[in-house]
Amino acid sequence: MDFATLIGLVVAIAGLLVGFSMDGGAISSLLQPAAAVIVFGGTIGATLLSSRMKSFGKIVQYFRVAFVNKVSDPYIIIDQLVEMAVIARKEGILALEEQVEEFDDPFIQNGVRLIVDGVDPELVKEMLETEISSIEQRHEIGIQLFEAAGGFAPTMGIIGTVMGLIHVLGDLTDTTKLGPEIATAFTATLYGVASANILWLPIANKLRVRTEEEILGREMALEGILSVQAGENPSILRQKLLSFLASSQRDRKKDNADETDAETAQA
Repeated sequence: MDFATLIGLVVAIAGLLVGFSMDGGAISSLLQPAAAVIVFGGTIGATLLSSRMKSFGKIVQYFRVAFVNKVSDPYIIIDQLVEMAVIARKEGILALEEQVEEFDDPFIQNGVRLIVDGVDPELVKEMLETEISSIEQRHEIGIQLFEAAGGFAPTMGIIGTVMGLIHVLGDLTDTTKLGPEIATAFTATLYGVASANILWLPIANKLRVRTEEEILGREMALEGILSVQAGENPSILRQKLLSFLASSQRDRKKDNADETDAETAQA
């Protein structure tokens, strides 16, 4: 579970409700089923209308990606690639064939199979870069889906408010109810603006962050695979891969790096 996503959502909703109650408002007055149906139903319908059914059908999967962090640890990727480099220098590239199934990442598995099969380095690079581009495009579909919902929701809120006002102004026989009914009508606008800014758009941004993290890992893996194929020194390879990370993060695996360098020196 990605606690940042969960905590952020809870804090945002709690902040709105607590602030409203501190100002003397009754939280129960915000519970308007009709407004919720108009806003959320309209938003979902408009989003579906603007996208492909296949893409919309993956919305549960996109929510799971936003709330469950499954991005590979870059330090684990670095350790695996450096270990590959050590094996390749000691026993040759073909020795990596026995290591393929040990990798959890299908991208690395595919890359290792390519270099074991003796595919030209330029072709390996081209094939893996194409796969990275394909991953990025697929993820962009989910991001655009939530961005579209974030754009439609406020408009649906306004539509709900207008519909409510039409109903209120259509019957002015009892003016004492005019104020509360107008307030109820504006609840739809609240639902639309709030859902866009604490749900749809933040999730779109979180999916973009997830994509950036995954693409970074893929690019790092690509560089490592090509370096292993070229027979580069494992210690140099580690430093090259660490350059993908922020300088403040590069000392996290310093002890492991020292151990690997010692093994390399003995090889």
